[in-house]
Amino acid sequence: MKRTHTCGEIGAGDLGREVCLQGWVRFSRDHGGILFFDLADAYGTTQLVYDPEDLPDNAARKALEEALDGFTRESVVSVGGSVRERVPGTEDPRNPTGEVEVLIKEAEMLSPSRSPPFEIGEQKEHLLPAEETRLRYRYLDLRRSEMMRVLRFRHRLLALAREHLDDRSFLEVETPLLTRSTPEGARDFLVPSRVHPGSFYALPQSPQLFKQMLMVAGVDRYYQMARCFRDEDSRADRQPEFTQLDLEMCFADREDVIGTVESLIAHIWRGLHGEELSTPFLRLGYEEAMSRYGTDSPDLRFGLPMTEVGPIVADAPYEIFQRVLAKGGAIAGLNVKREDGADSVGRNEIDRLISWVKRQGMGGMTWMKVSPSGLESNIVKYFTPEVQSGLMEAMDAEEGDLLLFLAGPREKVLETGGLLREKLAADLGLIEEGRQQFLWVVDCPLFEKDPVSGRLTAFHHPFVRPAGELSPEVRGESYDLCLNGVELGSGSLRNHDPALQRRILSMLGLSEERMEQEFGFFLEALGYGAPPHGGIALGVDRMVSIMLGKESIREVIAFPKNKRMHSPMDGSPTPVDDDKLSELQLMSLAIDDLDLDDLEDLQ
Repeated sequence: MKRTHTCGEIGAGDLGREVCLQGWVRFSRDHGGILFFDLADAYGTTQLVYDPEDLPDNAARKALEEALDGFTRESVVSVGGSVRERVPGTEDPRNPTGEVEVLIKEAEMLSPSRSPPFEIGEQKEHLLPAEETRLRYRYLDLRRSEMMRVLRFRHRLLALAREHLDDRSFLEVETPLLTRSTPEGARDFLVPSRVHPGSFYALPQSPQLFKQMLMVAGVDRYYQMARCFRDEDSRADRQPEFTQLDLEMCFADREDVIGTVESLIAHIWRGLHGEELSTPFLRLGYEEAMSRYGTDSPDLRFGLPMTEVGPIVADAPYEIFQRVLAKGGAIAGLNVKREDGADSVGRNEIDRLISWVKRQGMGGMTWMKVSPSGLESNIVKYFTPEVQSGLMEAMDAEEGDLLLFLAGPREKVLETGGLLREKLAADLGLIEEGRQQFLWVVDCPLFEKDPVSGRLTAFHHPFVRPAGELSPEVRGESYDLCLNGVELGSGSLRNHDPALQRRILSMLGLSEERMEQEFGFFLEALGYGAPPHGGIALGVDRMVSIMLGKESIREVIAFPKNKRMHSPMDGSPTPVDDDKLSELQLMSLAIDDLDLDDLEDLQ
């Protein structure tokens, strides 16, 4: 028998038609000798029925029943029969094939299955087996219709992206996966070379240098669905290997790149959701994002911005505030508006918030309530009417609002304030279900200081073009795209002047010798007429997970690693035989020969 239809396409228009379906037996039921099966494939599920009364020939009936006896759950079978209406009252309106069923006339076992370790049929998220079990048997987990929907959604997103970029003269170019190790912020995955003993390739953390050299080569507009690798700790939005939609443009300014990305995402949105996405996206400067929201990727689906009020209360005799300001710290307030649910935040809830703030490393939190007569709190007595009026004006406070204040080192205050606004938004239900909010964060610093060594490090990477005269405080020509408080991608205009690039690398502490060793090939390329250029890389896994409302990117990757960077399915990473190490001319290290620095590196 040869398949004529999938299990997701048979409907009322096929009544009376002879068909052949092939797929996996999902469920079976015996109703007094009449057998029912749910047959599933990548496209859907169709109900099959065997009725012995429809086979008067005893020999044919016996042969068919013997075949059906082997139809165990998740076995792969082939079935031929005729399409008919279901018995009235047994239709399944949730299933596209739910009005019909196939009366079995022929059946063949194609591949028997062992008893599956968990239920593969439709079920709610909270009934799914543990993630570790699902990853151990990922090939079974992927049979679930929800997982298949995710794979199709991801495929469609990438297809729409290619369609849009192809129409705009972008050229898809593959860059190497075996490259040289360069300092890009995270640890490299290293690959030993058999042909060059003692030397290693590195798997790329990004195609950054190669795509810039493509601009030098005159490609003009490049894109790639780039596979990238970073040896860093796992989180819900991180994997050791991931996919980014990478693009770069010659002779482009910031508006060219931003406009291209916005039109690309609008095209993807239209194709996936049938909706027009509002463009241009919101924009926010880095400094405002940090001071108002405590993060460089703020979620603007709700309000609750912070207001720094230190200058307003500078002369108030409130000891805690005075002590903080004397040390150069900051005081920031959040206004929980009455319409946002301030009335529901009673004294008990405030006490719980204070305890929560302390667990974040702060000394505590103070508060004031806005009543018809003004501010009310046990600390209001320390503030003159003029100061109270200044606070209310600065924080846009109205009757019924609740004002919360954090005081301490500025960086810690802003960080905790950002976390507090997210907690309040979740607790008060301020995030509208299904709402998506894109945001550009622009003008990030070019450099930042390492908190331990005090040395300058690159805020993004060393190849961002400065937005002014080069100095430790200069901004970069950068633009980061966020969606619902998650960074989707980071982009910038690049340095195309090799002399400027050398100066930046020097400020980052690289000697001339090390520059040549690490980046000599790239600096040489820039010297052969590099055009002004810029680009961006968008995280495909993050974008798909947010658009589908998944909590982890592991839910949108076919074969991800678990939280410990391990694959329960194939057991990787695994030890390697000594013969293979010998072939690569790598010597096993004896623990006795390692010094403490070596041990720390191995850990």
